[in-house]
Amino acid sequence: MNALIWILIATIANSLVGFIGVISLWLSDRIMNKLLVLLMAFSAGTLLGGAFFHLLAEAVEKVEPLTAMAYALIGFILFFFIEGYFHWHRCEHCEHPFTYLMLIGDGIHNMIDGLVIAGSFFIDIKLGIMTSIMIIAHEVPQEMGLFGVLLYGKQKKPKALLYSFLAQSTCIIGGVIGYFLSARAEVFSHFLIPFAAGGFIYIAASDLIPEMHRLHEGKISRALMSIVPFLVGIIMMYLLKIFFE
Repeated sequence: MNALIWILIATIANSLVGFIGVISLWLSDRIMNKLLVLLMAFSAGTLLGGAFFHLLAEAVEKVEPLTAMAYALIGFILFFFIEGYFHWHRCEHCEHPFTYLMLIGDGIHNMIDGLVIAGSFFIDIKLGIMTSIMIIAHEVPQEMGLFGVLLYGKQKKPKALLYSFLAQSTCIIGGVIGYFLSARAEVFSHFLIPFAAGGFIYIAASDLIPEMHRLHEGKISRALMSIVPFLVGIIMMYLLKIFFE
């Protein structure tokens, strides 16, 4: 089978993970509202865990550590300015600009995944299949968290599902780019991987974690409710790195 067909099958399968939030359509608003805080904390954990254990760890293997950190800092700073733009142009219905940052960061991350999938299929079909399975396994918990954050940010369920899928489907774009620019795909990923890591760190540290603190309202029980899924998200991303290494 042609490498492009394999790449398209793998990236389309990965894009469908964006619809994982469809399970919320069968949950009542009362139950979903309780889950939102947990999903937001879980998302913060997966973003930090993914940034440090996956993206930055991979980046320092491909480029000089100082260069990787510089790219990550560029991503951090750029996301700071992007969020500033959304704050300055915020409408009364867009109370949480970090939802847009999440989608931008997730879109970049998934495009990188597409580049990685394409590159692995060029090396070996079996490697491409295994790489695709690993990426999908890694995406499931992260997309669950993303969907929760979109709902918390006042997005309606159908729109949140659509946005989540669109951000996830950039994997297809990355796969096609990787196919036609196979010789240069790795060069793009050297910059995009740490850049996306810096963006994820910014979102988790400046938006999601402060929001977790705000929701605690000085109550230890609520703090524990956020800390547990936060740590679970970090530990899960660490275990995925160790298991698939």
